[in-house]
Amino acid sequence: MRRYIWANAMAVASVAVVIAGCGGGDNLTSGPHYVSDIAVPNIKTGVNFSFDIGVVSGSHYFFTDRNNASLDQIDIPSKSFVKAIQGSGPLAFTGLGPGPNSQAGPDGATPVGSLIYAGDVNSVKIVDPAAGAVINKIVVSTTGVRADEGCLDPTHGIFMISSPEENPPFATFINTATQTVVAKVTFTDNAGKPTAGLEACRYDATSDNFYVNVDGSTTNPHGELVKLPGVSVRAIPNGGTQNYTTLAGVAMYGEGNCDPTGLALGPGNDIAVGCREGTTGAPLLMQIIDRSNGALLASLNAGGGDQLEYDVSTNRYYNAASRWTSSGNASTNGACSAASPCTPVLTIVDAGSRSVVTRLNTGNNAHSVAVDPATGLIFVPYSSATSPAGCPSCAANGFVNGGVSVFAAR
Repeated sequence: MRRYIWANAMAVASVAVVIAGCGGGDNLTSGPHYVSDIAVPNIKTGVNFSFDIGVVSGSHYFFTDRNNASLDQIDIPSKSFVKAIQGSGPLAFTGLGPGPNSQAGPDGATPVGSLIYAGDVNSVKIVDPAAGAVINKIVVSTTGVRADEGCLDPTHGIFMISSPEENPPFATFINTATQTVVAKVTFTDNAGKPTAGLEACRYDATSDNFYVNVDGSTTNPHGELVKLPGVSVRAIPNGGTQNYTTLAGVAMYGEGNCDPTGLALGPGNDIAVGCREGTTGAPLLMQIIDRSNGALLASLNAGGGDQLEYDVSTNRYYNAASRWTSSGNASTNGACSAASPCTPVLTIVDAGSRSVVTRLNTGNNAHSVAVDPATGLIFVPYSSATSPAGCPSCAANGFVNGGVSVFAAR
């Protein structure tokens, strides 16, 4: 039995209407709803499934899988698992590794033409899905920590990827034609302190700006949205390094008590920021900001996630809110535990009215989401109900084994 939480723009989780549907399917024929599950090799009951960012490219959905040290490929029309693309030798993904998450990979995944660029420890791996192979490695550091999330400027052929655990954190810019590093931007704030890290980035072709969520700075300890003008990045001498505060036209917009994660370009000048507050009891927020001047346009009780996506065909945002709670407020220190449980949901927000449309129950640690605009299908990986701890409702909602859940956007 799978159960679904629906909420209108003014509702809160505690008063949401619960609609029941039978396991493996749903009687709903319109509106967002669960469709099916897709099994992933070696992921089963009791396994802690470590995955990261997912993307749609053509008729396939791809996501990074640390358990299998692979980029996993799913066929969208048939909703079936195709292959786990693994490298070998120096082109192998790190996988879970013996250390913390910062030393594991692959991490972020970004389509670049017919290829997929995937962040990994010390490097970016380039995957050719047609060949089913990792075909190149671009080294960005030697410190043993990951290159995490990235974004593409397709106009100038520049790929940006963040290395959040470096000291100081930095972003690497790669020429996609030559597959070489052309510049780095470090993140030491105006007070001379390294920023707390880097999260998702997006490139806005209309304004020629890169945007990146910074975990915290001296001025904005719980997060800031940084605008990096593309022209200033491209002005860095080939192979050079420059600090973000010294780039011409740079802007830093405070995000309040946010602890930001996901980022999505919306309609007009809107940019949505997913917050995953680490302050116990703080409202879990999703903020919509005017990316031209940093003005706060809306603050919604719709946070607690990681990956955040905007789909133009539905004009909606999709937030994989793995750390949502029944109160809508952050659990203890923002983490899920048996003592302070989370109730993971896929939160859907109307980008026109800037209001919550609905919330659908998802599986344990379901922090990654991708939407196929052609079919309206939504892909959300999740871990088994009992690992990691902190989701007592997951098994009851039918998300037991781990894998990829498929939802319909309409």
